[in-house]
Amino acid sequence: MKKFKIYLGLVTAAILAVVITVSCNKSLNTVNPNVVTTSNYFTTSSQLVEAVNAAYGAWRGSNLVGREWFFLHDLRSDDVATGGSQLEAARHQILLGVVDPSNPIMNANWNSLYTVIHRANTVLDNAPNIKDNPTLVARTVGEAEFLRGWAYFDLASQWGSVPIYTSTVKSPSDYKPKSPIADVFAQAVSDLKAAAAVLPGKSGTDLGRATASAANAMLGRVLMQTGDYAGAKAALLKIPTTGADGYQLTDRYLDNFEEETEFCKESIFEIIYVDKGDNNFNWGSATGDGPSADQTTVRNQEYNPIGWRNLIPSDKVLNEFESTATGATKTDPRYSYSFYQTGDTFDNGTATLVDADQNGNSSTVNGKTIKVGFRKFQLIYKEDRATAAFHPGSNNQRILRYAEVLLNLAECENELGNTAAAVAYLNQVRARASVAMPPYPTTQFPVSTKADVVKAIMHEKTAEMTDEEVRNVDIIRWRAKGYFATEPLSWYSPDKLYLPIPQSEIDNNPKL
Repeated sequence: MKKFKIYLGLVTAAILAVVITVSCNKSLNTVNPNVVTTSNYFTTSSQLVEAVNAAYGAWRGSNLVGREWFFLHDLRSDDVATGGSQLEAARHQILLGVVDPSNPIMNANWNSLYTVIHRANTVLDNAPNIKDNPTLVARTVGEAEFLRGWAYFDLASQWGSVPIYTSTVKSPSDYKPKSPIADVFAQAVSDLKAAAAVLPGKSGTDLGRATASAANAMLGRVLMQTGDYAGAKAALLKIPTTGADGYQLTDRYLDNFEEETEFCKESIFEIIYVDKGDNNFNWGSATGDGPSADQTTVRNQEYNPIGWRNLIPSDKVLNEFESTATGATKTDPRYSYSFYQTGDTFDNGTATLVDADQNGNSSTVNGKTIKVGFRKFQLIYKEDRATAAFHPGSNNQRILRYAEVLLNLAECENELGNTAAAVAYLNQVRARASVAMPPYPTTQFPVSTKADVVKAIMHEKTAEMTDEEVRNVDIIRWRAKGYFATEPLSWYSPDKLYLPIPQSEIDNNPKL
């Protein structure tokens, strides 16, 4: 059940705009008393909640998690390959590492990340004026800090050096120049630490809002990216595993990706989507979207094996899974949980996937040519061909889950010299009831040395979290540490490590 509807627009245009009227006979600085401004609008905690809902709305909209965010992250990883000629040119450019400053997918992410930041800043600027409900105000401030910290993490990891804004922009003189990447990461760390200190534990009713555990899980990601493994470990260990606030691995791996099992005991933070009851996606105001319109995600079409199939799993990721065909003692069941291929059943087991269902390219898996598509976050597990072919999804996007916390703790322990503890965390993930893979060490993955454990971590992260929009950031971190024997991205060169700042931003910001 979807518990938390987040508004997509700003609270109102009037709330965030200061309108100055000019009189022929009066001072040019006279303010129209009939116009609501930010300085006199925010007087109650409920109004502040509406403002933070707008920041959530920017994150879940089509320019971020609803569509372009997962594309940008996946296209800059080695998790995916083109499904065929149907992949749009702008997306194909990112996949090939040819990203110019006008690329619309990149620009959509950049603009919306700064929209999140602006809306979060609106909350933070006005919160000190609200006196009616200190507990709710503190929670709302923490949510704004979480959402802003997440945005700065994305900006730092994808663009590197970018402008930092910590208050709302009110005039052209408020433009900022680029800050060093270390400062951008530091801002994310500061925001997430502040959020973790004030946010509550998880709620059984007010689902979809950031919690202290979400802030600490995101903080762990950021600190690992900066090389602070001790700090990351400390943050990750603050996530409880018992009691009402506790998180654990769910026995059934697929609970993390199906609609009926949203907010399971493993899920730390999700972006909520709602079925609109039709096949309309929230493309913009022309389709009737409004500030409180239900929001769908188009991921169910973009990657759907019987939908658009714009991206498919790369051969590299498909062949990473342990299989008896390549000498493993057991075939990793997460392969079939993560992908659909010709011969698999769908629609609650009543239909069989055939080549004719699947538009575009084939894959090569253990020497066999076969058509493979993604299963995670797709709805064909319960829908027939006609319904699933184009059905904007209501399946929540899981952003943070407890399995990643365990994998990140394994990496932290290994970097801190505690290989036995690292292996223990990896084996917790492998021991999930529906996975039950043999514990490390295995014949293919010994774990006698730190270098051995690095390879096991890299393997396990792929098997557990392929196509969950973490691989491209992992690549940046692991490349810098020299952990790849072969560069994973064919297009990579040092000048392409980060995306270019959009041309429109350069044109508009005189300090760039």
